[in-house]
Amino acid sequence: MTPEASIENIAVVIPARDEENLLPAALESVRAAAAHPGIESVRVLTVVVADCCTDATAAVSREAGALVVPVRFRNVGRARAAGVRAALGAIGGAPGGVWIASTDADSTVRPDWLAFQAARAAEGWDAVIGTVTVDRWPADKAELADRYRRLYERSRPPAHRPWHHPHVHGANLGVSSRAYAVAGGFPPTPLDEDRGLVEALERTGAHLLRTPDCPVSTSARRTPRARGGFGDHLIDLDRTLLDVRTRRQPTSP
Repeated sequence: MTPEASIENIAVVIPARDEENLLPAALESVRAAAAHPGIESVRVLTVVVADCCTDATAAVSREAGALVVPVRFRNVGRARAAGVRAALGAIGGAPGGVWIASTDADSTVRPDWLAFQAARAAEGWDAVIGTVTVDRWPADKAELADRYRRLYERSRPPAHRPWHHPHVHGANLGVSSRAYAVAGGFPPTPLDEDRGLVEALERTGAHLLRTPDCPVSTSARRTPRARGGFGDHLIDLDRTLLDVRTRRQPTSP
């Protein structure tokens, strides 16, 4: 791998639809990550794509210093792509030297999240594909939490061996703007736009790092914004557990 030229700008892109309640925590976590001493010379621009919002999502974002891109797509792939376009337009200049970091409005990143991605870019990686942890499980969902963790980590090798995990999350994804452009960007799909981008990066020969070393925390809410996405996955898993418990119950004589 050839080390990436020094990262001068990082664009953090967050799609949001009526996220006034959870978005403040996401933006605060990104602000803390932008202040990390490991990237003190890097400009960080946060872009919130307000997709068909009817609440205070845009106002909350502006108050936090984010660039707001209002759209009416109802399509997360188009929303993420619009956020990237707006970020690159605001930053200006050549596509090289810009790192695109993607997360979600119901997620919070670690204070070293952006510094971690910038360091991997300096090592020559074109993209960093991270993992997520789920927080705020409801008190009555301990079995669901355990089942989710076991399924999520079933491919993890024994201790002390690197885990090149199979997961792709828009909540924890980073890519150089150069590799992003070559791959064609986020596809305009209402689901799995993150996976579509990663598959395109693979086809173009990008150097991809799949790592669990800097996870992002995401919510376990039962009202997902994207149908068929992560939230629905948790709902389906919970439904499966309920079916199993029902079948185990003894029948009346």
